[in-house]
Amino acid sequence: MTTPFPFVSGAVLTAQQLNDITNLPINDQTASYILVVGDAGKRVIMNAAGATTITVNNSVFTTGDTIFIANKGAGTSTITAGAGVTINTSGSLALAQYGGGTLVALSASTFAFFPSGGLGYGTASGGSSSSITVGGVNYTLLTFTSSGTLTVTKSGYFDVLVVGGGGGGARRNDVAVGAGGGGGGAVIEQTIYLSANATVTVGAKGAAQTGTQADGNRGTFSRVNQLVAGGGAGGGAAGNLQRYDGAGSGGGSIATAGDGTGYPAGAALIAIGANNGGTGGYVSNIAGGGGGGSTAVGGNNSGGNGGAGGAGTDASTFIGGSTLYVGAGGGGGSGSGTGGTAGNSTGGNGGSSGAQGSNATAGNYGCGGGGGAATQGGAGSDGVVYVRFR
Repeated sequence: MTTPFPFVSGAVLTAQQLNDITNLPINDQTASYILVVGDAGKRVIMNAAGATTITVNNSVFTTGDTIFIANKGAGTSTITAGAGVTINTSGSLALAQYGGGTLVALSASTFAFFPSGGLGYGTASGGSSSSITVGGVNYTLLTFTSSGTLTVTKSGYFDVLVVGGGGGGARRNDVAVGAGGGGGGAVIEQTIYLSANATVTVGAKGAAQTGTQADGNRGTFSRVNQLVAGGGAGGGAAGNLQRYDGAGSGGGSIATAGDGTGYPAGAALIAIGANNGGTGGYVSNIAGGGGGGSTAVGGNNSGGNGGAGGAGTDASTFIGGSTLYVGAGGGGGSGSGTGGTAGNSTGGNGGSSGAQGSNATAGNYGCGGGGGAATQGGAGSDGVVYVRFR
């Protein structure tokens, strides 16, 4: 039995109803909802598979009114201030499944939300700051295109997307032989807890290979504290006398901490999406393979044409906005045929019939450069680190 709340004049309560004074009514909602005066003292429970909002409007509640708000649905439910309303909290107003807390009216237009247990998102500064909305949830996004410090102003959780630098394409000197495309940098997405400032390192691209018949230059790692995304390997120039492996060896090859490749000792190396490059050939298929991407392997050469670069990762699912591929592989070069296309058209294309490999697109981070054909390989693109919080 539930207590008939709010009480009305002249009502007579039974002993059972008095004992159930803490068993407040539940207002169950399956879509976005605007709080009404009758919700004071009740529990508003959201239950939807997709994102919803709970709007708090001005001059609906009086000082001291409380509403318990919770979310039992899979979709995030965000407590939203209406016109002229301020809602303060030490946690987050975006309630994940089974999150909740108490909303207290400090006045008709000012509220405080007190989360019930658990840890919320923190706040920080650094890099370039912007406001984004992803899946109906509002975030602050910090973008690091160069190394720096993530200054934590409130302890809590942070979502991070780390992209290593892309590898450069290789160079061949032979007139009719293509070289391999560079691998894309590894891409890592995780939620981490930070209570102090964090070191952010942004990986550099593998530079264009202008030397005499040489493998492409490797991209370097990106990191947030001990979370490291490896750089893409450089494209291969030659395997042996019978085979030329134009293979950028994958989007961020797995490496052991402190192994001499520039990774910091003790780092938690995670090579998510570390994929091998494709193979090249010499006798009849004298073209390079494509570099591996963060989500797919590089393509093998075929019929004298360079292999395609492996696909990268769409970062827009993390940062919002238009599609933005990162960590794609570069295409393999071809001495007499067609150079391989870059992964997602964002890495560097392989050179065709004696042309040099093209550079990766600068705005698409961590992509591999194209393999050269009897000339230089293209440069990769620098990595990036994204940090967001609600």
